[in-house]
Amino acid sequence: MRDVLPQQSPMWQFLEDRVAAVLASYGYREIRMPVLEMTELFKRSIGEVTDIVEKEMYTFEDRNGDSLTLRPEGTAGCVRAAMENGLLHNQTQRLWYQGPMFRHERPQKGRYRQFHQIGVEAYGMAGPDIDAEVILITARIWTALGISGLQLQLNTLGTPEERAAYRKELVAYFESNIDLLDEDSRRRLTSNPLRILDSKNERMREMLDAAPALMGYLGDESKSHLEFVCNTLDSAGVEYVINPRLVRGLDYYSRTVFEWVTDRLGAQGTVCAGGRYDGLVEQLGGKPVAAVGFAMGLERLVAILEETNPAAADSAVDVYLVLQGEAAVREGLVLAEQLRDALPMLDVISNCGGGSMKAQFKRADRSGAQYALVLGDTELAEGTVVVKPLRCDEQQISVMRDELFGVLRSRFSS
Repeated sequence: MRDVLPQQSPMWQFLEDRVAAVLASYGYREIRMPVLEMTELFKRSIGEVTDIVEKEMYTFEDRNGDSLTLRPEGTAGCVRAAMENGLLHNQTQRLWYQGPMFRHERPQKGRYRQFHQIGVEAYGMAGPDIDAEVILITARIWTALGISGLQLQLNTLGTPEERAAYRKELVAYFESNIDLLDEDSRRRLTSNPLRILDSKNERMREMLDAAPALMGYLGDESKSHLEFVCNTLDSAGVEYVINPRLVRGLDYYSRTVFEWVTDRLGAQGTVCAGGRYDGLVEQLGGKPVAAVGFAMGLERLVAILEETNPAAADSAVDVYLVLQGEAAVREGLVLAEQLRDALPMLDVISNCGGGSMKAQFKRADRSGAQYALVLGDTELAEGTVVVKPLRCDEQQISVMRDELFGVLRSRFSS
Protein backbone atom coordinates (compact mmCIF):
# COMPACT_ATOMS: atom_id res chain seq x y z
CA MET A 1 0.00 0.00 0.00
CA ARG A 2 1.28 3.45 -0.75
CA ASP A 3 0.55 7.14 -0.43
CA VAL A 4 -0.44 9.30 -3.38
CA LEU A 5 1.55 12.49 -2.78
CA PRO A 6 0.44 16.04 -3.68
CA GLN A 7 2.68 16.14 -6.75
CA GLN A 8 1.12 12.88 -7.98
CA SER A 9 -2.55 13.54 -7.25
CA PRO A 10 -3.15 15.92 -10.21
CA MET A 11 -2.60 13.01 -12.61
CA TRP A 12 -5.11 10.94 -10.66
CA GLN A 13 -7.61 13.82 -10.76
CA PHE A 14 -7.05 14.24 -14.51
CA LEU A 15 -7.71 10.53 -15.04
CA GLU A 16 -10.77 10.38 -12.80
CA ASP A 17 -12.32 13.55 -14.25
CA ARG A 18 -11.84 12.45 -17.87
CA VAL A 19 -13.30 8.99 -17.25
CA ALA A 20 -16.27 10.39 -15.30
CA ALA A 21 -17.02 12.82 -18.17
CA VAL A 22 -16.99 10.00 -20.73
CA LEU A 23 -19.28 7.81 -18.62
CA ALA A 24 -21.72 10.66 -18.05
CA SER A 25 -21.88 11.24 -21.81
CA TYR A 26 -23.17 7.65 -22.19
CA GLY A 27 -25.78 8.04 -19.45
CA TYR A 28 -23.99 6.07 -16.72
CA ARG A 29 -24.65 7.16 -13.13
CA GLU A 30 -22.30 6.84 -10.17
CA ILE A 31 -23.02 4.46 -7.29
CA ARG A 32 -20.91 4.42 -4.10
CA MET A 33 -20.60 1.20 -2.08
CA PRO A 34 -18.86 0.52 1.26
CA VAL A 35 -15.32 -0.85 1.21
CA LEU A 36 -16.36 -3.46 3.83
CA GLU A 37 -18.78 -6.26 2.95
CA MET A 38 -19.84 -9.51 4.58
CA THR A 39 -17.26 -12.17 3.70
CA GLU A 40 -19.99 -14.50 2.47
CA LEU A 41 -20.72 -12.13 -0.44
CA PHE A 42 -17.31 -12.77 -1.98
CA LYS A 43 -17.34 -16.49 -1.19
CA ARG A 44 -20.60 -16.78 -3.11
CA SER A 45 -19.60 -14.53 -6.01
CA ILE A 46 -15.90 -15.18 -6.54
CA GLY A 47 -15.87 -18.77 -5.23
CA GLU A 48 -14.30 -20.36 -2.16
CA VAL A 49 -11.68 -22.29 -4.15
CA THR A 50 -10.24 -19.24 -5.94
CA ASP A 51 -6.89 -17.68 -5.08
CA ILE A 52 -8.63 -14.41 -4.19
CA VAL A 53 -10.79 -15.96 -1.48
CA GLU A 54 -8.28 -18.56 -0.27
CA LYS A 55 -5.12 -16.42 -0.20
CA GLU A 56 -5.65 -12.75 -0.98
CA MET A 57 -8.62 -11.30 0.89
CA TYR A 58 -8.24 -9.15 4.00
CA THR A 59 -10.81 -10.84 6.25
CA PHE A 60 -11.47 -10.41 9.97
CA GLU A 61 -14.17 -10.78 12.62
CA ASP A 62 -15.72 -7.67 14.10
CA ARG A 63 -16.82 -7.28 17.72
CA ASN A 64 -20.11 -9.04 17.00
CA GLY A 65 -18.30 -12.05 15.58
CA ASP A 66 -19.35 -11.26 12.00
CA SER A 67 -16.82 -12.06 9.28
CA LEU A 68 -16.07 -8.95 7.23
CA THR A 69 -13.80 -8.46 4.23
CA LEU A 70 -12.22 -5.43 2.61
CA ARG A 71 -13.58 -5.61 -0.92
CA PRO A 72 -11.18 -7.30 -3.37
CA GLU A 73 -13.26 -6.14 -6.36
CA GLY A 74 -16.34 -4.03 -7.01
CA THR A 75 -18.81 -6.10 -9.03
CA ALA A 76 -20.16 -8.22 -6.16
CA GLY A 77 -20.79 -5.17 -3.98
CA CYS A 78 -22.48 -3.35 -6.86
CA VAL A 79 -24.80 -6.28 -7.51
CA ARG A 80 -25.56 -6.56 -3.78
CA ALA A 81 -26.37 -2.83 -3.57
CA ALA A 82 -28.55 -2.95 -6.68
CA MET A 83 -30.49 -5.96 -5.36
CA GLU A 84 -31.01 -4.53 -1.87
CA ASN A 85 -32.18 -1.17 -3.20
CA GLY A 86 -34.59 -2.41 -5.86
CA LEU A 87 -32.61 -1.27 -8.88
CA LEU A 88 -32.90 -4.47 -10.90
CA HIS A 89 -36.57 -5.49 -11.03
CA ASN A 90 -38.00 -4.80 -14.52
CA GLN A 91 -35.40 -2.06 -15.05
CA THR A 92 -32.27 -1.35 -16.98
CA GLN A 93 -29.38 0.31 -15.17
CA ARG A 94 -26.13 1.88 -16.32
CA LEU A 95 -23.91 2.34 -13.24
CA TRP A 96 -20.28 3.12 -12.45
CA TYR A 97 -18.16 3.35 -9.32
CA GLN A 98 -14.63 4.10 -8.25
CA GLY A 99 -12.49 3.52 -5.19
CA PRO A 100 -9.95 1.33 -3.42
CA MET A 101 -9.86 -2.47 -3.53
CA PHE A 102 -7.68 -4.74 -1.38
CA ARG A 103 -5.78 -7.95 -2.14
CA HIS A 104 -2.85 -9.44 -0.25
CA GLU A 105 -0.69 -10.39 -3.22
CA ARG A 106 2.87 -9.87 -4.37
CA PRO A 107 3.32 -6.18 -5.22
CA GLN A 108 4.75 -5.36 -8.64
CA LYS A 109 4.82 -2.47 -11.10
CA GLY A 110 1.34 -0.96 -11.26
CA ARG A 111 -0.09 -3.40 -8.71
CA TYR A 112 -0.37 -2.83 -4.96
CA ARG A 113 -2.24 -4.43 -2.06
CA GLN A 114 -4.49 -1.40 -1.94
CA PHE A 115 -5.30 -0.54 -5.53
CA HIS A 116 -7.96 1.58 -7.17
CA GLN A 117 -10.48 0.76 -9.85
CA ILE A 118 -13.16 2.44 -11.89
CA GLY A 119 -15.88 -0.08 -12.67
CA VAL A 120 -18.88 -0.01 -14.99
CA GLU A 121 -21.91 -2.29 -14.68
CA ALA A 122 -24.94 -2.43 -17.02
CA TYR A 123 -27.97 -4.48 -15.94
CA GLY A 124 -31.12 -5.74 -17.65
CA MET A 125 -29.89 -5.78 -21.26
CA ALA A 126 -29.33 -9.23 -22.76
CA GLY A 127 -28.43 -8.34 -26.34
CA PRO A 128 -24.97 -7.89 -27.85
CA ASP A 129 -25.59 -4.16 -28.36
CA ILE A 130 -24.74 -3.34 -24.74
CA ASP A 131 -21.63 -5.55 -24.96
CA ALA A 132 -20.50 -3.46 -27.92
CA GLU A 133 -21.34 -0.22 -26.10
CA VAL A 134 -19.20 -0.95 -23.04
CA ILE A 135 -16.24 -1.79 -25.30
CA LEU A 136 -16.78 1.42 -27.29
CA ILE A 137 -16.80 3.31 -23.97
CA THR A 138 -13.37 1.95 -23.10
CA ALA A 139 -12.01 2.95 -26.52
CA ARG A 140 -13.35 6.49 -26.05
CA ILE A 141 -11.77 6.66 -22.59
CA TRP A 142 -8.32 5.98 -24.07
CA THR A 143 -8.89 8.80 -26.57
CA ALA A 144 -9.99 11.17 -23.80
CA LEU A 145 -6.86 10.33 -21.81
CA GLY A 146 -4.51 10.56 -24.80
CA ILE A 147 -3.40 6.93 -24.35
CA SER A 148 -2.45 4.95 -27.44
CA GLY A 149 -0.85 1.58 -28.12
CA LEU A 150 -3.28 -0.56 -26.11
CA GLN A 151 -4.45 -3.80 -27.72
CA LEU A 152 -8.05 -4.98 -27.40
CA GLN A 153 -8.36 -8.76 -27.02
CA LEU A 154 -11.81 -10.30 -27.44
CA ASN A 155 -13.31 -13.74 -26.92
CA THR A 156 -16.57 -15.48 -26.14
CA LEU A 157 -17.26 -18.04 -23.41
CA GLY A 158 -20.59 -19.16 -24.89
CA THR A 159 -23.42 -20.23 -22.59
CA PRO A 160 -22.93 -22.24 -19.39
CA GLU A 161 -24.29 -25.32 -21.19
CA GLU A 162 -21.88 -24.93 -24.11
CA ARG A 163 -19.03 -24.32 -21.73
CA ALA A 164 -19.89 -27.43 -19.67
CA ALA A 165 -19.54 -29.64 -22.76
CA TYR A 166 -16.29 -27.94 -23.66
CA ARG A 167 -14.98 -28.24 -20.12
CA LYS A 168 -15.47 -32.01 -20.16
CA GLU A 169 -13.43 -32.28 -23.37
CA LEU A 170 -10.78 -29.90 -22.03
CA VAL A 171 -10.33 -31.83 -18.78
CA ALA A 172 -9.89 -35.05 -20.73
CA TYR A 173 -7.23 -33.39 -22.87
CA PHE A 174 -5.34 -32.07 -19.85
CA GLU A 175 -5.54 -35.42 -18.08
CA SER A 176 -3.94 -37.04 -21.12
CA ASN A 177 -1.13 -34.49 -20.80
CA ILE A 178 -0.92 -34.50 -17.01
CA ASP A 179 2.87 -34.81 -17.00
CA LEU A 180 3.15 -31.46 -18.80
CA LEU A 181 1.01 -29.53 -16.30
CA ASP A 182 2.70 -27.44 -13.63
CA GLU A 183 1.60 -27.61 -10.00
CA ASP A 184 -0.75 -24.64 -10.25
CA SER A 185 -2.46 -26.09 -13.34
CA ARG A 186 -2.91 -29.49 -11.69
CA ARG A 187 -4.63 -27.80 -8.77
CA ARG A 188 -6.97 -26.01 -11.19
CA LEU A 189 -7.77 -29.14 -13.17
CA THR A 190 -10.73 -30.09 -10.98
CA SER A 191 -11.81 -26.65 -9.77
CA ASN A 192 -11.10 -24.21 -12.61
CA PRO A 193 -9.77 -25.95 -15.76
CA LEU A 194 -10.46 -23.06 -18.15
CA ARG A 195 -7.97 -20.92 -16.27
CA ILE A 196 -5.20 -23.33 -17.25
CA LEU A 197 -5.53 -21.92 -20.79
CA ASP A 198 -4.47 -18.54 -19.39
CA SER A 199 -1.22 -19.90 -17.90
CA LYS A 200 1.91 -17.82 -18.52
CA ASN A 201 4.19 -20.88 -18.15
CA GLU A 202 6.12 -20.96 -21.42
CA ARG A 203 7.01 -24.64 -20.92
CA MET A 204 3.31 -25.43 -21.34
CA ARG A 205 2.79 -23.18 -24.37
CA GLU A 206 2.95 -25.86 -27.10
CA MET A 207 0.58 -28.13 -25.22
CA LEU A 208 -1.87 -25.29 -24.55
CA ASP A 209 -1.83 -24.19 -28.18
CA ALA A 210 -2.92 -27.68 -29.18
CA ALA A 211 -5.81 -27.80 -26.67
CA PRO A 212 -9.43 -27.96 -27.94
CA ALA A 213 -10.96 -24.55 -28.71
CA LEU A 214 -14.26 -23.39 -27.25
CA MET A 215 -15.35 -21.96 -30.61
CA GLY A 216 -16.11 -25.51 -31.80
CA TYR A 217 -18.73 -25.93 -29.06
CA LEU A 218 -20.70 -22.72 -29.65
CA GLY A 219 -24.31 -22.71 -30.82
CA ASP A 220 -25.77 -20.35 -33.40
CA GLU A 221 -26.93 -17.77 -30.81
CA SER A 222 -23.52 -17.45 -29.21
CA LYS A 223 -21.86 -17.17 -32.60
CA SER A 224 -24.25 -14.45 -33.77
CA HIS A 225 -23.81 -12.60 -30.45
CA LEU A 226 -20.06 -12.45 -31.00
CA GLU A 227 -20.49 -11.59 -34.67
CA PHE A 228 -22.66 -8.57 -33.81
CA VAL A 229 -20.04 -7.26 -31.37
CA CYS A 230 -17.22 -7.75 -33.90
CA ASN A 231 -19.16 -6.12 -36.75
CA THR A 232 -20.01 -3.12 -34.56
CA LEU A 233 -16.37 -2.65 -33.56
CA ASP A 234 -15.34 -2.96 -37.21
CA SER A 235 -17.86 -0.28 -38.22
CA ALA A 236 -16.68 2.02 -35.41
CA GLY A 237 -13.03 1.58 -36.39
CA VAL A 238 -12.00 -0.10 -33.13
CA GLU A 239 -9.27 -2.65 -33.80
CA TYR A 240 -9.22 -5.94 -31.89
CA VAL A 241 -7.81 -9.45 -31.97
CA ILE A 242 -9.70 -12.64 -31.15
CA ASN A 243 -7.85 -14.41 -28.35
CA PRO A 244 -9.32 -17.91 -27.82
CA ARG A 245 -7.22 -18.25 -24.65
CA LEU A 246 -8.88 -15.26 -22.99
CA VAL A 247 -11.07 -16.88 -20.34
CA ARG A 248 -12.79 -16.35 -17.01
CA GLY A 249 -12.81 -19.16 -14.50
CA LEU A 250 -16.18 -18.49 -12.85
CA ASP A 251 -19.41 -20.13 -13.95
CA TYR A 252 -21.51 -16.97 -13.99
CA TYR A 253 -19.59 -15.51 -16.94
CA SER A 254 -21.11 -15.98 -20.39
CA ARG A 255 -20.38 -14.95 -23.95
CA THR A 256 -18.40 -11.74 -24.38
CA VAL A 257 -15.11 -11.26 -22.52
CA PHE A 258 -12.47 -8.67 -23.36
CA GLU A 259 -9.24 -7.12 -22.10
CA TRP A 260 -7.12 -4.12 -23.05
CA VAL A 261 -3.45 -5.01 -22.65
CA THR A 262 -0.09 -3.26 -22.88
CA ASP A 263 3.56 -4.30 -22.84
CA ARG A 264 4.59 -1.19 -20.86
CA LEU A 265 3.98 -2.66 -17.40
CA GLY A 266 5.99 -5.86 -17.44
CA ALA A 267 4.29 -9.20 -16.85
CA GLN A 268 1.04 -7.68 -15.59
CA GLY A 269 -0.12 -6.05 -18.80
CA THR A 270 -3.92 -5.84 -18.44
CA VAL A 271 -5.21 -2.32 -17.77
CA CYS A 272 -8.91 -3.01 -18.30
CA ALA A 273 -10.95 -6.23 -18.25
CA GLY A 274 -14.62 -6.87 -18.75
CA GLY A 275 -17.33 -9.14 -20.00
CA ARG A 276 -20.82 -10.50 -19.59
CA TYR A 277 -21.87 -12.20 -16.33
CA ASP A 278 -25.55 -13.01 -16.68
CA GLY A 279 -25.46 -15.63 -13.94
CA LEU A 280 -24.14 -13.52 -11.06
CA VAL A 281 -27.35 -11.89 -9.81
CA GLU A 282 -29.08 -15.27 -9.59
CA GLN A 283 -26.01 -16.77 -7.89
CA LEU A 284 -26.31 -14.08 -5.20
CA GLY A 285 -29.97 -14.87 -4.57
CA GLY A 286 -31.80 -12.61 -7.01
CA LYS A 287 -33.89 -13.33 -10.09
CA PRO A 288 -31.86 -13.82 -13.29
CA VAL A 289 -30.69 -10.47 -14.68
CA ALA A 290 -28.47 -9.88 -17.70
CA ALA A 291 -25.29 -8.02 -16.75
CA VAL A 292 -22.14 -6.79 -18.46
CA GLY A 293 -19.34 -4.49 -17.36
CA PHE A 294 -15.66 -3.81 -16.96
CA ALA A 295 -13.09 -2.55 -14.46
CA MET A 296 -9.91 -0.60 -15.07
CA GLY A 297 -6.90 -0.31 -12.77
CA LEU A 298 -6.04 3.30 -12.01
CA GLU A 299 -2.47 2.66 -10.81
CA ARG A 300 -1.62 1.08 -14.13
CA LEU A 301 -3.23 3.85 -16.16
CA VAL A 302 -1.49 6.52 -14.07
CA ALA A 303 1.83 4.75 -14.68
CA ILE A 304 1.19 4.84 -18.43
CA LEU A 305 0.18 8.51 -18.35
CA GLU A 306 3.25 9.48 -16.32
CA GLU A 307 5.45 7.73 -18.86
CA THR A 308 3.78 8.82 -22.10
CA ASN A 309 2.00 12.09 -21.30
CA PRO A 310 3.46 13.66 -18.13
CA ALA A 311 2.09 17.11 -19.04
CA ALA A 312 -1.49 15.80 -19.11
CA ALA A 313 -2.10 16.99 -15.56
CA ASP A 314 -0.43 20.36 -15.10
CA SER A 315 -0.72 21.19 -11.41
CA ALA A 316 1.02 24.58 -11.56
CA VAL A 317 -0.87 27.59 -10.25
CA ASP A 318 -1.31 30.70 -12.38
CA VAL A 319 -0.70 33.58 -9.96
CA TYR A 320 1.26 33.89 -6.71
CA LEU A 321 0.82 36.95 -4.49
CA VAL A 322 4.08 38.19 -2.92
CA LEU A 323 3.11 40.33 0.09
CA GLN A 324 5.36 42.51 2.27
CA GLY A 325 4.05 44.14 5.43
CA GLU A 326 1.07 43.49 7.69
CA ALA A 327 -1.28 45.77 5.77
CA ALA A 328 -0.23 44.20 2.45
CA VAL A 329 -0.83 40.69 3.81
CA ARG A 330 -4.35 41.62 4.88
CA GLU A 331 -5.07 43.44 1.62
CA GLY A 332 -3.48 40.62 -0.40
CA LEU A 333 -5.86 38.03 1.02
CA VAL A 334 -8.78 40.24 -0.03
CA LEU A 335 -7.24 40.82 -3.48
CA ALA A 336 -6.83 37.06 -3.95
CA GLU A 337 -10.54 36.57 -3.24
CA GLN A 338 -11.42 39.29 -5.75
CA LEU A 339 -9.24 37.58 -8.36
CA ARG A 340 -10.99 34.25 -7.78
CA ASP A 341 -14.38 35.96 -8.17
CA ALA A 342 -13.47 37.90 -11.32
CA LEU A 343 -11.26 35.27 -12.99
CA PRO A 344 -12.48 31.85 -11.77
CA MET A 345 -10.37 30.04 -14.40
CA LEU A 346 -7.18 31.11 -12.57
CA ASP A 347 -5.53 29.22 -9.71
CA VAL A 348 -4.28 31.76 -7.17
CA ILE A 349 -1.98 31.35 -4.16
CA SER A 350 -1.60 34.12 -1.62
CA ASN A 351 1.65 33.91 0.36
CA CYS A 352 1.01 33.00 3.99
CA GLY A 353 3.45 32.50 6.82
CA GLY A 354 5.59 35.58 6.18
CA GLY A 355 9.10 35.50 4.76
CA SER A 356 11.42 37.91 3.01
CA MET A 357 10.81 38.98 -0.57
CA LYS A 358 13.55 36.58 -1.70
CA ALA A 359 11.98 33.67 0.18
CA GLN A 360 8.54 34.48 -1.19
CA PHE A 361 9.81 34.60 -4.78
CA LYS A 362 11.38 31.17 -4.25
CA ARG A 363 8.00 29.87 -3.14
CA ALA A 364 6.37 31.50 -6.14
CA ASP A 365 8.86 29.82 -8.45
CA ARG A 366 8.37 26.40 -6.83
CA SER A 367 4.59 26.75 -7.22
CA GLY A 368 5.02 26.92 -11.00
CA ALA A 369 3.10 30.21 -11.18
CA GLN A 370 3.18 32.14 -14.43
CA TYR A 371 3.09 35.53 -12.68
CA ALA A 372 3.88 36.98 -9.28
CA LEU A 373 1.76 39.87 -8.07
CA VAL A 374 3.77 42.06 -5.70
CA LEU A 375 2.02 44.13 -3.07
CA GLY A 376 3.87 46.16 -0.42
CA ASP A 377 3.61 49.51 1.38
CA THR A 378 4.51 51.50 -1.76
CA GLU A 379 1.91 49.73 -3.90
CA LEU A 380 -0.74 50.16 -1.19
CA ALA A 381 -0.07 53.89 -1.05
CA GLU A 382 -0.22 54.26 -4.84
CA GLY A 383 -3.14 51.87 -5.41
CA THR A 384 -1.00 49.71 -7.72
CA VAL A 385 0.17 46.10 -8.10
CA VAL A 386 3.42 44.92 -9.69
CA VAL A 387 2.89 42.13 -12.27
CA LYS A 388 6.13 40.17 -12.59
CA PRO A 389 6.41 37.36 -15.21
CA LEU A 390 8.11 34.21 -13.86
CA ARG A 391 8.14 31.98 -16.94
CA CYS A 392 8.78 34.30 -19.92
CA ASP A 393 10.85 37.29 -21.00
CA GLU A 394 8.13 39.93 -20.55
CA GLN A 395 9.01 43.02 -18.56
CA GLN A 396 7.40 43.47 -15.18
CA ILE A 397 4.84 46.27 -15.07
CA SER A 398 3.04 48.27 -12.42
CA VAL A 399 -0.71 48.59 -12.97
CA MET A 400 -3.53 50.29 -11.10
CA ARG A 401 -5.62 47.93 -9.00
CA ASP A 402 -8.75 48.48 -11.11
CA GLU A 403 -6.77 47.57 -14.27
CA LEU A 404 -5.30 44.35 -12.87
CA PHE A 405 -8.20 42.06 -13.80
CA GLY A 406 -8.13 43.18 -17.43
CA VAL A 407 -4.37 42.76 -17.65
CA LEU A 408 -4.49 39.20 -16.27
CA ARG A 409 -7.49 38.30 -18.45
CA SER A 410 -5.54 39.31 -21.54
CA ARG A 411 -2.41 37.44 -20.42
CA PHE A 412 -4.23 34.15 -19.82
CA SER A 413 -6.59 34.33 -22.81
CA SER A 414 -3.80 34.79 -25.37
